[in-house]
Amino acid sequence: MGKSFTVPPYVLGLRLSGRRVVVVGGGRVAQRRVPALLAAEAEVVLVSPEVTPSLEDLIADGKVLWHRRPYQAGDCAGAWLVQACTDDGKINAAVAAEAAEARLWCVRADDAEASAAWTPARGQVGETTVAVLGGGDPRRAAGIRDAIVEGLRDASIEARHSRHKPVGVALVGGGPGDPGLITVRGRQLLAQADVVVTDRLAPRLLLDELSQDVEVIDAAKIPYGRSVTQEHINDYLVDRVRQGKFVVRLKGGDPFVFGRGGEEVLHCARHGIPVTVVPGITSAVAVPAAAGIPVTHRGVAQEFHVVSAHVAPDDPRSTVDWEALGRSHGTLVLLMAVERMALIANALMRYGRSSDTPVAVIQDGTLPDQHALMATLGTVVDEMAADGVRPPAIVVVGDVVHVAREINMIRADMGQDP
Repeated sequence: MGKSFTVPPYVLGLRLSGRRVVVVGGGRVAQRRVPALLAAEAEVVLVSPEVTPSLEDLIADGKVLWHRRPYQAGDCAGAWLVQACTDDGKINAAVAAEAAEARLWCVRADDAEASAAWTPARGQVGETTVAVLGGGDPRRAAGIRDAIVEGLRDASIEARHSRHKPVGVALVGGGPGDPGLITVRGRQLLAQADVVVTDRLAPRLLLDELSQDVEVIDAAKIPYGRSVTQEHINDYLVDRVRQGKFVVRLKGGDPFVFGRGGEEVLHCARHGIPVTVVPGITSAVAVPAAAGIPVTHRGVAQEFHVVSAHVAPDDPRSTVDWEALGRSHGTLVLLMAVERMALIANALMRYGRSSDTPVAVIQDGTLPDQHALMATLGTVVDEMAADGVRPPAIVVVGDVVHVAREINMIRADMGQDP
């Protein structure tokens, strides 16, 4: 192995904004490198007789200046950095020689040992840039890069007390139940929290990953049982922030889909508390999907309605137009409907839905003990009682339930697990 591989390179982060970078070659290597140069706001000049379609799009948008011809001596003039990316070693060597004569750094894509500079395997997570050099081995560098980026994204190597520690409150949607379905940003902020105010339906397994000095406040709202009032939750958020702590309000699903997240943001705004809202995957869509039920399907349903059924159809507090839903042919996704399913089914049938309308009830969606019950609008109440269905469960009403049945039948015929 040559000396260049044994001497460690001196690593820099080049700030290329407004600076000319010459790229010679318009193939796959250039296609990978040009977008990163543009992201650094470099002025990219591309020299090549032909380019890939992706590069052609960038040229058409005016983001890249293209000299549609082979490389010529003098093309490196005025550049701060040169990339020799052709598939011809002689041309790359000529480009590198011109750059060396002009005392310009040049990266050769075809010969790491002969290259004056190496392009690292690069990744971006928020404001953090990861760049890895693998001793001239690009595959090794990419593997290490991916491991670091994954650790930053899932917050397993995030410094909780970093210089850029967030302030105020982060309203984080934790997703439908499976802890792996929280968003990357949500997990990052959770790892940086001083205080976590959590709901009953939030992914509780994530709490085991928290540092022992993190204060966890259980704000569970248990149906017909012990609960913490919304007013107390609001007060917790403001109080802990005023103590100089960063607070994560961890909620199930999405904080703005029947999650009262809007009330919490309003309360914080009235007290001058900054809030970062991190959307979550709502159970209204995710749980049916986990059971193989698309809430829309071509030729079956081109609309779906998400309904909070925490009050019955005949309750004066209800703002739901059950008559319109009964007439509709779209998919209905009902949350908090288990205790009131008899009244809901009767209302839907009274207003026009057939008793044969397919219904699915998915309990503990996305979790290991997920269980789906298939019925019809006329039989679902009795079948739920016989099956012992309990909250939390999502009820799906509509012909899209047949799609899940068809999928299961095809899998069964092919000997696949459902």
